[in-house]
Amino acid sequence: MDLVGLIPAAGGFVWTIIVFVIALSIIVAIHEYGHYIVGRWSGIKADVFSIGFGPVVWSRYDKHGTRWQIAALPFGGFVKFAGDANAASGKDEAAMAEAAADPEAMRSTMHGAPLWARAATVAAGPVFNFILSFLIFGSVLLFSGVTRDPLTVGQLWSIPEATQQLETGDVILKIEGEDVPSVRETGFSDFIASLPVQRQLTYTIERDGAMRDVEGPYFMPTRIQAITPQSAAFDAGLRRNDVITAVDGEPIFAFSQLKSAVEGSNGAPLALSVWRDGENVALDLTAKRVDEPQPEGGFATQWRIGIVAGNAFEPATSAPGFGEAITGGLAQTWRIIDGSISGLTHIITGAISSCNLTGPIGIAQTSSAMASQGAESFIWFIAVLSTAVGLLNLFPIPALDGGHLVFYAYEAVAGRPPSDRALRVLMAGGLALVLSLMVFALGNDLFCP
Repeated sequence: MDLVGLIPAAGGFVWTIIVFVIALSIIVAIHEYGHYIVGRWSGIKADVFSIGFGPVVWSRYDKHGTRWQIAALPFGGFVKFAGDANAASGKDEAAMAEAAADPEAMRSTMHGAPLWARAATVAAGPVFNFILSFLIFGSVLLFSGVTRDPLTVGQLWSIPEATQQLETGDVILKIEGEDVPSVRETGFSDFIASLPVQRQLTYTIERDGAMRDVEGPYFMPTRIQAITPQSAAFDAGLRRNDVITAVDGEPIFAFSQLKSAVEGSNGAPLALSVWRDGENVALDLTAKRVDEPQPEGGFATQWRIGIVAGNAFEPATSAPGFGEAITGGLAQTWRIIDGSISGLTHIITGAISSCNLTGPIGIAQTSSAMASQGAESFIWFIAVLSTAVGLLNLFPIPALDGGHLVFYAYEAVAGRPPSDRALRVLMAGGLALVLSLMVFALGNDLFCP
């Protein structure tokens, strides 16, 4: 399903808000449902489950006595458990006093539940965010498949000024006389990078049980496979499957040539000639400095326009096994967690720009941009954002889930919870820190290039 056609009708700003609310509501609902269901399993009664804040638009009570509601401001949500001090009112205090005289009723409150039940209930929110990400990543892998081994031609793409003798179903045995390694091997990408940079390559293939040599385009041409949201390419209007044929009047055909031209621009404007659906289009853009994670660890700052290179043909895929999908989903979730922690560490130490910290405006714009590239891209973004939300909530900051877990760890060691006065001070400090981070990130959205 392609969502691009909906954008002009909805309007840029309205579309951005709608898509952001959809993404945020899904992630919040999963997060809060984690708190709710584990709390219920642990014997803690939930009074309210809310998506959004403010005036209630819709509500109903379930058989457990929980009021499920949708509020007018759809920028978050909450679960109010019985005896929850964070949402306490005079009525709640009176109910708590009454429950204190009844051990069974006290056990069903957040305050009166055993330590393990409170800790499990609080931890469940971020855990459910990770579960959502894992399920999405694994499902996408099952749906899209994995590259078939040995390398096999799937969908063919039109590449200007190139002879295309490959056919769908061809098994690639050699390129320019060199054996093609397994696509599962780490050396496959090195093999592709080592190919001679020439417009035509000789492919040794197996077709209908016979080997033959055919001519085909350079394996990694300047075809755009994907575009990074809020990048120079996105802002300039480049599209998926565009082929960049020249930079500043200099003809190019290989992605490595484009990469060299961008990195050598030092931020100067670039004039691109683009082949799009058989027509030539002229576009101008200026590369942006980007802090990129490196395979060996750390970050490197480079000039980038924000495109992902596509091959001369789409490799054929096969359905992965269930175990492979699970492993892939877990690995992708962990890569995001590891990359987020590494990025935040480098921001704190000053190794990379603090502009890498994105606020609500940037997230909203990114969600809109991902939706414009299709449903699969938008669902993938939801999984990425869900991982980030789960990780953020585990930070040991009072007012976040991680802060509550720290309080519970103290209670487990000391045999008693922190004093009410200490909790009030710490919660106020944590809230101030969270608000400060939000303001800082919002400033990045407004003032960072």
